[in-house]
Formats: sequence, structure tokens, C-alpha cells
Amino acid sequence: MYMINVQNGTIKTMEVPISRFRKNLFSLIDQVLEGKEVWVRHKGRRVRIVPEDAPSKLSRITPLKILSSPNLDPNDPALKTKMLDGMRKEWEKDWEKI
Repeated sequence: MYMINVQNGTIKTMEVPISRFRKNLFSLIDQVLEGKEVWVRHKGRRVRIVPEDAPSKLSRITPLKILSSPNLDPNDPALKTKMLDGMRKEWEKDWEKI
């Protein structure tokens, strides 16, 4: 029995019993090298097969775009003071609720 996780039309993970893994070893390894995650189940335990140079989870994070005005200078002391005052007021509000 194969268990397959499909996201956006592409196979992301696949789980196979050890007997199917032995039978389809080379094709499953090719899928791992293509970036798919393959899990093998044997005696009730699971083993994950990944390529040696698998990317870390952090490397797959999409950067967040920060929207700000191009006219703002983050090094301006007046702007820093204003922002810190606003943050302190919000922080104090949160602590008043406790």
C-alpha cells in the first residue's frame, strides 16, 4: 500500500512498506533525488529517505516583503524615538491587561 501526499498537483511525500521499497528501490531513490520525500515503513516504524544535500527547512522560507516609504531613514534619531515611544505605549497597554 502506498500513502501519497499531494499538494498543488505534485507529490510531496510518499510512504511505502519495506517490501515495495525493495521491489522499487531504484525508482524510489530517483524520486528522492528529484526532491520528493519517501518514507519506508518496517515493523511499525518509519524511516525517511532524503538526499545527502537536502535543503534545510529554513532555506525554503519565503522572505517577507516589508512595505515602507522610501523617504523614511531608519537611522533618523527622531524616527527611532517616535517608534520606540509607540512600541512602549503598546507594551504598557498589554501589561495593564494582565
